[in-house]
Amino acid sequence: MENTNKTSSNMLKNLEKVFSNLLEKDSYNIKYDNDNFKVKIDYKSLLKVLKNLKDNEKLKFTQLIELTAVDYPDRPIRFSLVYILLSIEFNSRIILTADIEEDESVESITTLFPSANWYEREVWDLFGISFINHPDLRRILTDYGFNGFPLRKDFPLSGNVEVRYDVTTKKVIYEPVKLTQDFRDFDFESPWEGKSQQNRND
Repeated sequence: MENTNKTSSNMLKNLEKVFSNLLEKDSYNIKYDNDNFKVKIDYKSLLKVLKNLKDNEKLKFTQLIELTAVDYPDRPIRFSLVYILLSIEFNSRIILTADIEEDESVESITTLFPSANWYEREVWDLFGISFINHPDLRRILTDYGFNGFPLRKDFPLSGNVEVRYDVTTKKVIYEPVKLTQDFRDFDFESPWEGKSQQNRND
């Protein structure tokens, strides 16, 4: 436990030193919470910060674990990008977050972490956040010609279209969503018994 505290304390000092050389003091905030370092920065600084986190000999955050986004539709700046890095040598993990507006783009980090290629494609596909200088920015999980971004909070739960195989034309076709099943009526006092069953017992 003592060695762990010493390691985290040294890492915190090294992080403070690196960030103070890169950014204005008021533009970032480093926290240590649940064995993770957490830093919030401006999205325009992401590329240079990540490069230093990876290349600095006293940090060596050489492994990109995760890259994702979170949608907060009620906030003035709608999205938060989340980058999680691991330093195997120093047994440390850092979570970088950066807020970005709906119509803004962020620099791709595929030149630093090749594994970011599919992560960034996934964020583009599901949230609609664009990455500048990405080598192949196209959808990765949804179908060709898909309309919308499924992990945005304003995306309809039923989707916009439904897909089915048409026997007549012998091909897969897209149609507007039709909810064919009516909402079921439940007796909330006894949800396993429908109204019709209750009526028969009366």
